[in-house]
Amino acid sequence: MTAPSTTATAATTHPAPGVARSVLPGGLRVVTEHVAGARSASVGLWVEVGSRDEPALGPATHGAAHFLEHLLFKGTRRRSARAIAEEIDAVGGDLNAFTGKEHTCFYAHVLDRDMPLAVDVLGDVVLDAVMAGADVELERDVVLSEIAGRDEDPEDLLADDFDAMIFGAHPLGLPVIGTEESVTGMTRDRLADFHARHYVPSRSVLAVAGNVAHADVLAAVAEAYGSRLDGPVAPWHRVVGAAPAVPADRLSVRDEDTEQAHLMLGVPSLARADERWPALQVLSTVLGGGMSSRLFQQVREQRGLAYSVYSSTTGYADTGTLAVYVGCAPERLGAAATVVRDELGDLAAHGITDAELTRARGQLRGELVLGLEDTSSRMTRLGRRELDHGGLDRATDLTTTLERIDAVGADDVAALASSLLTGPRTAAVVGPYGDVDELPDEVREMISE
Repeated sequence: MTAPSTTATAATTHPAPGVARSVLPGGLRVVTEHVAGARSASVGLWVEVGSRDEPALGPATHGAAHFLEHLLFKGTRRRSARAIAEEIDAVGGDLNAFTGKEHTCFYAHVLDRDMPLAVDVLGDVVLDAVMAGADVELERDVVLSEIAGRDEDPEDLLADDFDAMIFGAHPLGLPVIGTEESVTGMTRDRLADFHARHYVPSRSVLAVAGNVAHADVLAAVAEAYGSRLDGPVAPWHRVVGAAPAVPADRLSVRDEDTEQAHLMLGVPSLARADERWPALQVLSTVLGGGMSSRLFQQVREQRGLAYSVYSSTTGYADTGTLAVYVGCAPERLGAAATVVRDELGDLAAHGITDAELTRARGQLRGELVLGLEDTSSRMTRLGRRELDHGGLDRATDLTTTLERIDAVGADDVAALASSLLTGPRTAAVVGPYGDVDELPDEVREMISE
């Protein structure tokens, strides 16, 4: 297949081994990775918009990105919803999407020979959806059902409550899915306006990984997108500022008649581009990243206080979080909270041991490499790197990333632990507690320290 002139003159760079990148007229970024031995292709059309961008158009737009994730599959000017499904099913492919706080991804996983079809379908869905009024009403009910399902999942509720507490009035504190009120009030015109502002080639990245050649992907793009690549580049930069202030109220309780109490405790952490991010990964791994972690050993193995306990990190353009989750019987929440508090205090005061450092670095190396064994994970890495860091380059390729993990020292982790873990803590609890006063004293004490 020969690419039309719109892509033939596109400047292509090779920022990392096996990776090629082109910026097309209209601003669409195309980044590919050839995966030797693969027989499939994972194609993702990433849009630089998420739930944190919705407040700019007013509170009535809360949940618009997630609503559109559903609605855009309902039909385009060339394809009905049934035709979209049938074309992908006919080649044994998988088609789906997900929405985050800072980006949305529509993706397909197909045989390598069907890559052009996946590119065509995704471009059609994202850029040329009809968004008929009847489909808006149909998908409204679907999203409301999804919200109701979320309300029945204590861990999902907990994560949203924790974000609301730690980020306060900042847009990152909003749930991606929206609320029953905002989704009920969402209009077709509001969704169409949000789509027209954000779902454009200049805000999009097409990431493809698998048994593909970059030139063939460019040809497929030119064939599928046509004149949509000829529009003007509409520059846009997300407005970010100082990290959100820690709210004065730092503990929430959602009274639910659950058999387990669910606790998430955390602190503000690093933005994703912070050079200390590898040290944060080591810190989280030592704290609660696996079966050998401090929390798993102390909370579960040695005391039997909880079945599930772990730590996690998130990183955004301007801030992040380091959090701990514990799920246990309500009568054991106080004892579990005490262990968590003691481990956080010990890490802040004394850092980690050399043995813990060695294990954590090895665990992170293995997880990173094994996590890139399939084309879907490689496509996701390409898309996220392009949106979050301006692309994958030799400074962020796999080899260099592994070297940065190996370069983390115990002193680096100790300094970070002392900085992060001595600050104000925020917590959310879901369980059979009427209010904050009914929580075990140990939980309230963790916040007041």
